Amino acid sequence: MPLTPTPRTPEHDQDGWHRAALLILDTINCFDFEGGEQLEARAIGAAQAIVRLRDEMRARDWPIVYVNDNFGHWHSDSSALVAAAVRGGSRLARILQPSATDYFIIKPQFSGFYATNLPVLLPKLGVRRLILTGVATDICVLFTAADAHMRDYQLWVPCDAVAAESDERSNWALNIMAKAMGANIDSTTELSLDCWRERSEAHCGS
Repeated sequence: MPLTPTPRTPEHDQDGWHRAALLILDTINCFDFEGGEQLEARAIGAAQAIVRLRDEMRARDWPIVYVNDNFGHWHSDSSALVAAAVRGGSRLARILQPSATDYFIIKPQFSGFYATNLPVLLPKLGVRRLILTGVATDICVLFTAADAHMRDYQLWVPCDAVAAESDERSNWALNIMAKAMGANIDSTTELSLDCWRERSEAHCGS
């Protein structure tokens, strides 16, 4: 059986300040836990914005990185996680299935940086800006944003591209990311990729 093609990275870290990476968090998910039904319904509402961003990133040839929980399946891989979610009836997983050119990081905890190769991958992709999307705003998105902020990444967390079990929980986390981490939380209808890039360049004095 032929191996599925996977994206390759340069051997050395790249200088690509103009580039950003799109992180899609925990959307390959069966939502078979307490509160999962509410979360998936809200996540499907965010899927349209995620798809728009994903399509724009692909058009620019900028990296898309799925960062997904292993849900306790330590012997799993990306294809098995996707197949299990789709087979389990996840509407979100069907909408947001990764392509062969997307990167896929499996994480064991809330943050996409904790005990994963994401801290090694991002410099090799030559990015210093991250767009965080997916679920849940107040858990995995928030913890990943905190770790990204401590590593000096510029952040955009579009409020219409993330979801939590309630608007209150999502707004609480978004406010923390905006005030404590300097993240832009404008929606994808309020802010374009080019405008965000220009603002972050001005903020950094480049």
